[in-house]
Amino acid sequence: MNETVSLGRIAGVRVGLHWSVLVIIVLVAVSLAGGRFPDAHPGHSAWAYWALATLTAVVFLASLLLHELAHAVVARRNGVQVDGITLWMLGGAARLHNESPTPAAELRIAGVGPLTSAVVGGVFIGLAVMMDALHVSGLLVEAIAWLAGINIVLAVFNALPAAPLDGGRLLRAFLWHRTGDRVRATRGASAAGRALGWLMVLAGFAAVLFAGNLSGMWFALLGWFLIAAATAEARQAELRGILQGIPVSRVMTRDPVSVPATMTLERFLAEAPFDRYRHSAFPVLAPDGDVIGLVTADLVGRTPPEARASTTVGDVMRPLSDVETVAPDDAVVELLPRLEASKDRRALVLDDGRLVGIVTPADVSRAVTWLTSATRPRG
Repeated sequence: MNETVSLGRIAGVRVGLHWSVLVIIVLVAVSLAGGRFPDAHPGHSAWAYWALATLTAVVFLASLLLHELAHAVVARRNGVQVDGITLWMLGGAARLHNESPTPAAELRIAGVGPLTSAVVGGVFIGLAVMMDALHVSGLLVEAIAWLAGINIVLAVFNALPAAPLDGGRLLRAFLWHRTGDRVRATRGASAAGRALGWLMVLAGFAAVLFAGNLSGMWFALLGWFLIAAATAEARQAELRGILQGIPVSRVMTRDPVSVPATMTLERFLAEAPFDRYRHSAFPVLAPDGDVIGLVTADLVGRTPPEARASTTVGDVMRPLSDVETVAPDDAVVELLPRLEASKDRRALVLDDGRLVGIVTPADVSRAVTWLTSATRPRG
């Protein structure tokens, strides 16, 4: 889930919002201002209901962010690099650069999320009780009580032993510890995730059909998301199993066609379809032959036609510092998440700073096809 708006860094972790986070704010605000608040505490102005409901929604988002930040901080302390956090329609997601090194690390990283939400819920419970004892506005106490309840629900739901929930990660850590096989453990957690997802879908549709409760559609949607995410995790586990022990050098495209940084875009586009430049992405070389970046057809196409005669490839390329790089002996399974998260979905293969290849998802797919064919039993 790519971010739409960046919030900068919090505790050293890049944080962003996806546009769909507005759905959370709208749903929470509408349900509180249009229902719970007026029903529990009538007599206030509509402005008061909507202002407090919107503020409550924002605080709820902050609690989601705190949940994900806890994952990120503990992950870094356990040697797992964190690419960032994105809040979106169905909550938040901490993007981990690599897998947990041990089952114990997986346990700590996964367990801190529900624990954080439970602590936040407890803090809100204490705050609501204290404010009620001080005879603070009942409407404000209602908002605090709702935040307490929703964080407790978030903690309990995330602790369910089903991927991709935190509880699914805890289940995977347990199975990994028992079997010593990460892939087998992921399959088990993913199967539990699909089972929970289908149960939620059926329960959601049953609520709509037999009770006329339209909120069941939201429950079914969440279940469908769990099914899709758990299935994706299972496929990723199978992929990791197939590619286990395979170095990047075996899947990369060797000696990729490169382009000089001094070439104008006009000349590059004139030669691209017919001469050497028949691909859509190319390493960019400095006059001394060192690789300094990557240029894609999309980056070139952003330059207006009238400016291409005076604009060089070096002017529009993505600098090497923003390009994913990897060594030939690195494991393909460790590259996969970085490749998927990279801006251009490509990685340059460097051997002591010298360009020796390029890796794309298509290269990995070809390798998987061949490896699968080689290990498939004959009929």
